[in-house]
Amino acid sequence: MKLFAAVAVAAVSLGFTQSSLSPQERAIAAAVDAQQAEAMALLERAVNINSGTQNLEGIRKVGALFRAEFDALGFTTTWVNQDEVKRAGHLVAERRGTGGPKVLLIGHLDTVFEPDSPFQKFERLDGNKARGPGIIDMKGGNVIIVTAMKALKAAGLLDSLHVVVVMTGDEESAGRPLRIARKALVDAAQGAAAALGFEDGDGHPDHAVTARRGTTGWTLRVKGKPAHSSQIFRDDIGYGAIFEATRVLQEFRTQLAGQPHLTFNPGAIVGGTSAEFDAQAARGTAFGKDNVIAEHAIVAGDLRALTPEQFETARLTLERIAKGSLAHTSSALTFDEGYPPLAPTEGNAKLLAMLDKASRDLGLNPITAVDPDRAGAADVSFIAGHVPMILDALGLKGDGGHTVHETADLGVLAIQAKRAAVLLARLAQ
Repeated sequence: MKLFAAVAVAAVSLGFTQSSLSPQERAIAAAVDAQQAEAMALLERAVNINSGTQNLEGIRKVGALFRAEFDALGFTTTWVNQDEVKRAGHLVAERRGTGGPKVLLIGHLDTVFEPDSPFQKFERLDGNKARGPGIIDMKGGNVIIVTAMKALKAAGLLDSLHVVVVMTGDEESAGRPLRIARKALVDAAQGAAAALGFEDGDGHPDHAVTARRGTTGWTLRVKGKPAHSSQIFRDDIGYGAIFEATRVLQEFRTQLAGQPHLTFNPGAIVGGTSAEFDAQAARGTAFGKDNVIAEHAIVAGDLRALTPEQFETARLTLERIAKGSLAHTSSALTFDEGYPPLAPTEGNAKLLAMLDKASRDLGLNPITAVDPDRAGAADVSFIAGHVPMILDALGLKGDGGHTVHETADLGVLAIQAKRAAVLLARLAQ
C-alpha cells in the first residue's frame, strides 16, 4: 500500500534533521541504565510465575506483581474481573498528570504455556540472552512499560503525563464474547491521543508495527443426499457433500487468492455419512464408506485482512460462493468473532516518525515499519478507530515465541525503554 511505503520513507528522511536530547531526556536515558538490574529481577520474577491463559490464579499473581509496581509509582490500579467470559481478568493502571494528552499503553499478562508445559522457568544463556515462557510475549514488554514509567518519574516528567496502562489477562486466547472480554481496553482508549503496544512484533529490535491484519474464523457446513455410490451424479441424487465442499474451497481459491494482504486457510476438514467438529478442541471425527455418497462435510478455517473494507468484501464473496451449491447439496458458511484489523493510517505513520526521531536522537538505530503481512492479530487492533495514533511492537525482542525455545535479547530492554520513555515525554509536549 502507498501509505505503508510512505511510512518507511518518512522515517528515513528524519535522519537528516536530528536534534540533541533535552537535559530531561538525557536524564531519562540515564535513569533507564541505572535500573537495569532491577528490571532484570522483575522480568525473572514475572517469567517464573506460570500464567498460561487457563491458569487463572497464575495470571492474577502476575497481575499482582505488576500492580505493586504501578501502585509504587502513584498510579490508581484496578483489577477488572472477567469471570463472565471465563478468564482471569485485566489490570488497569491510571495516572492523571497535570496536563498533556492521554496516552494508552498496552500489555498482556498471559502466555501460551499452561502449567502442564515442560517450559516453566527463566534461564540465563550466553551472550546476554535468556530463555523463558512469555519472556518476549510479552512479560518483557510489561517490564519495559514499568521501566519507562520509572525513568520518567526519575527525570521529573511523569507528573506531566496522563497515562493509562491496560494489561489484559487473555490475549493469547481471548474470552467470548469479545465485546465483554475487551470492554476494559476499549473503555480505556476513549479520549486517548495515542496508544503504544508492547508486543515483540517480528523480533527485530529496530522494527515497529503500524498495521496489523485482523483475523476471524469461519466454518463451512455442507449437506448432501446420501445414496449408494453407484448412483452419484444422477439428476435426482446429486454430487454429495464432499464434492460440494471441494467446489466451495476451489472457488474460494480461484476468486480471491493472490490479493495483497488477504489470506484464507482451510485448516481442517471432515466428511462422510456423519461428521462432527469441535472448534474449541480443534478436533473432528467422521464416519463413511467408499460405497456411500457423503451426506455431511465440515471445513474450519481462518480469514485475514488488513482493513475492514477488505474483510467485508472477502466475506461477501465467500458467502456468495457458498450459496451457489451443486445439485441436491447445501452449504452454510458462518463466521466467528475475530480480531479486527489495525489498518495503516496517517496518524500511525506520524507516531512511527516520532519514535524514529527519538531513537536517532538517543544515538540508536532508525525505526522502520513491519510489513503488515508479518504482523499477526493483537490487542491494539481493538482500539483501531478509537485512537488516532497507534503503534505496536515496542516490547522486548528475541525469537522462538510460542515455543519452548522462546529467547530474549536482554540488551534490547534498555533500548526499548529509552525509546518509549522519550517518545512519551515528547507526546506530553
